Amino acid sequence: MSSFTETLRNIFKIEELRQRILYTLGILVVYRIGAHITLPGVDAARLVDEVSGQSTGDLFGMFDLFVGGAFSQAGVFALGIMPYITASIIIQLMGAVVPYFQKLQREGEEGRRKIIQMTRYGTVLITAMQSIGYAVYLRSRFPGAVIVSPGLFTFTTMVVLTAGTIFVMWLGERITDRGIGNGISLLIMVGIVARLPVNLYNELVTRANLIIFLAELAILVLIVAAVVLVTQGTRRIPVQYARRVVGRKVYGGATQYLPLRVNAAGVMPIIFAQSIMFIPSTIATFFPTSEAMQAVGAWFSDHTGVGYSIVFALLIVFFTYFYTAIAVNPRDMADTMKRQGGFIPGIRPGKQTADFIENILTKITLPGSIFLALVAIIPAVAVRVGITPGFAQFYGGTSLLIIVGVALDTLRQIESHLLMRHYEGFSRAGRIRGRTGF
Repeated sequence: MSSFTETLRNIFKIEELRQRILYTLGILVVYRIGAHITLPGVDAARLVDEVSGQSTGDLFGMFDLFVGGAFSQAGVFALGIMPYITASIIIQLMGAVVPYFQKLQREGEEGRRKIIQMTRYGTVLITAMQSIGYAVYLRSRFPGAVIVSPGLFTFTTMVVLTAGTIFVMWLGERITDRGIGNGISLLIMVGIVARLPVNLYNELVTRANLIIFLAELAILVLIVAAVVLVTQGTRRIPVQYARRVVGRKVYGGATQYLPLRVNAAGVMPIIFAQSIMFIPSTIATFFPTSEAMQAVGAWFSDHTGVGYSIVFALLIVFFTYFYTAIAVNPRDMADTMKRQGGFIPGIRPGKQTADFIENILTKITLPGSIFLALVAIIPAVAVRVGITPGFAQFYGGTSLLIIVGVALDTLRQIESHLLMRHYEGFSRAGRIRGRTGF
């Protein structure tokens, strides 16, 4: 404990690091303030009354989770950073199938700038379309809260939400450039964490038993520890580099390691699977008179059901393999290794190396996907044993994985600043391995 306290003191001894942390905190405060500013044309008091009687167990409820409640409160940041995430995913998927985007990915810094620029344009387009849908959603689901004409409300909502998302995107980029951590990921994390104090209090009041409440916290700590362990887990493949003599200097000849992450897909498989599972129940809300649609919607709305959990888990396993195949390219790894004069002992360079990496990746992805599936259904199990739904969502799923991943990445960056200035990092046993991006 004393070592950790000393590390915190060292953080604020470094002027640049202190300024970066305070700058990041300031931007996060601005983001949270914007989430509570209501859109023009919406009666905030009526909206609160109508939202309190509506169910949030659908696609809109998941969206609201990522933006820290701004979606249900009709805030100017109601869409948050999610259109940017959507545009980024689309660009990434196109990079796997469209030759032009593959070429950009290989062009280094110049290609990266073009991809970022196209992502920004895509964000504006996606936000404009989603904002029109959001205006229609508010008018149909909460008609008493909209106090202006439909045409004017749709136009103002599109303008304000598009401007709000662009501003949020700019805030995230400012954090990445001048703050600490990945700005986009931090904005998502702070929206999720903003709900933790209220849900924690509700669970304590509901339980009315301090011992049981402390036991629940202890189980939560163990789950977090397991998620951290798997998130940082890697399979290291030894790589030998040929020795080269240039002048009087000898290069290479040392053995390095190629780390393959057990969970290379991150949180994306759960997001994809959850989005698909929410679609039927969301569509059913638009057909209130259809008995068949209501029956389908009821089955897919039972998030604690055994059948729902099984289908959800299978989808996560599938999307884990799917997204890992897109995010990790063994052929590119093998080609890069061959150009640098590296080889895996006992494996021929080129195609055999690519096949060897792909075989190992397939094997370690299986336990990673099963673990993701278990983490995703833990909240449903927690609800069935009596934990309040709001607090149960922090026992697993997207909430826990995003919080852990972003926290590890931010701590890694802070530790890098400390080690550069010859201070001791957070852990004496080894470096913190974070992740990059969302």
